[in-house]
Amino acid sequence: MRFRRDAPLDTGQVTDLRGSRMSGPGGVAIGGGGLGLVGLVVWLLITLLSNGSAGNGLGQLAPLDQQTVGQSGQPSQVNTPSDLSSCRTGEDANKRDDCRIVGVVNSVQKFWDGVFQRSNKPYTYVDTVLFSDQTQTGCGVATSQVGPFYCPEDKLVYIDLGFFNELKSRFGVNVTPFVEAYVIAHEYGHHVQDQLGVLEQIRGDTQGPESKSVRAELQADCYAGVWAAHATETGLIEQLTQADINSGLDAAAAIGDDRIQEETQGQVNPETWTHGSSEQRRRWFSRGYENGKPAACDTYTGAI
Repeated sequence: MRFRRDAPLDTGQVTDLRGSRMSGPGGVAIGGGGLGLVGLVVWLLITLLSNGSAGNGLGQLAPLDQQTVGQSGQPSQVNTPSDLSSCRTGEDANKRDDCRIVGVVNSVQKFWDGVFQRSNKPYTYVDTVLFSDQTQTGCGVATSQVGPFYCPEDKLVYIDLGFFNELKSRFGVNVTPFVEAYVIAHEYGHHVQDQLGVLEQIRGDTQGPESKSVRAELQADCYAGVWAAHATETGLIEQLTQADINSGLDAAAAIGDDRIQEETQGQVNPETWTHGSSEQRRRWFSRGYENGKPAACDTYTGAI
C-alpha cells in the first residue's frame, strides 16, 4: 500500500498524546495480572456497555495482555514527544508509521463522509488519539495493553502504536502498512455503527458465537473491507495490491477468538466469544472488500 506522494495530509484528524502525562489520578485503570485475554474483553463489554464506572467503551480489535481493573493514580511514563506537523504529504506517510496513520484516518473518513452524503445524512468526523503507556479517555483509563478501541463516550479512536509490535511478536502477524490501515478502518467501523445507532443494540448480549457483540465486530471487519475496496478513490492512496489485502486477511484471522483462546488457554470455548472466529473475521472482511457496499455488511440478520 502506497500513498500518493503529493497528497496533502490533514493532521487535524489525529491528536498526538505520545509523551504526555496522563491527566488526573481518577478513573478505572486496566493494569497487569488476573482476568486474561477473553475475560478482559467480556468485562469491558459487560461493565462498560451497561454504563459501568468506566463509561461506554468497546470496539477493541483484540485484547493483548492479562489485565485486571482497578483504581490507579500513577502517571504514564514521559517519552519524547513526536511532531505530527511534519506529516505533510503522502510521501511522509510512505516513510513514517505515525504519518501513515494520519493518511489512513484521512482516507477512511473521507470515504465514509461520501457514503453518508449519498444517503443524505451527515457524517461526524472524529479524531484518532495516539498515546503511549496509558491515557485518560471518556471510557476510563486505558493502557497500551488494551489494544486499539473506539470510545462512544467521547467519540474518539485510541491506539498506542506499540500495538503493532504486539501483533508481530505475540500473534505472528506480518505487520504491513495495510495491516495498520485495517486496524484503523475497523475502529472507524465502530464509529459508523455508533452514528447509526447500532452499538446501542449490544447491551445485554455481550458474548457467545451468535451474540450481538460478535455481530458488531464482524460488521466492523466488513466495513474495513468496504473501505479497502474504495481506498484508491479517496485521493490519498495510490496503490493497493492483492498482497496488501492478503496481509489484512491474515491479520484478521490471527486475532479471531478461537485462535487467541487456543494460544492462551489451550482450548476453544465459543460461548465466551466476543469478536468472532478466525474464519468469520476473514470472511466478513473479504465480503466487504469483494462487494464494496456497506449494505453487504448486515451481520445482524441470519447466521454469521
